[in-house]
Amino acid sequence: MEDKINHSKVFDFAQKVQYSSDGIVSKKIIQRSVGNVTLFAFDQGQELSEHSAPFDALIQVLEGKAQIIIDKKPYDVSEGSSIIMPANIPHAVKAPAKFKMLLTMIKE
Repeated sequence: MEDKINHSKVFDFAQKVQYSSDGIVSKKIIQRSVGNVTLFAFDQGQELSEHSAPFDALIQVLEGKAQIIIDKKPYDVSEGSSIIMPANIPHAVKAPAKFKMLLTMIKE
């Protein structure tokens, strides 16, 4: 598996990030002043603690199932599904089992 993602090549996001035992792996795909696209692989039991951001963030679950908490309300998001976390609202991400996601953040 090549490490870098090249322009104008077809690829599978889920194959571009691997799980780490008892950890979270993140890989920047695109990083610009107007926003970022980042791949994540969460091992079972891992989480991103509650925080907020000044811009909307789109989660697309690529593999497995995640629990996304937005303003204290949990949402189960499974492979092929997405959810938008609104700007300035506290949110968290939990891994009841291994899962991979693509996070897209667009800044104003």
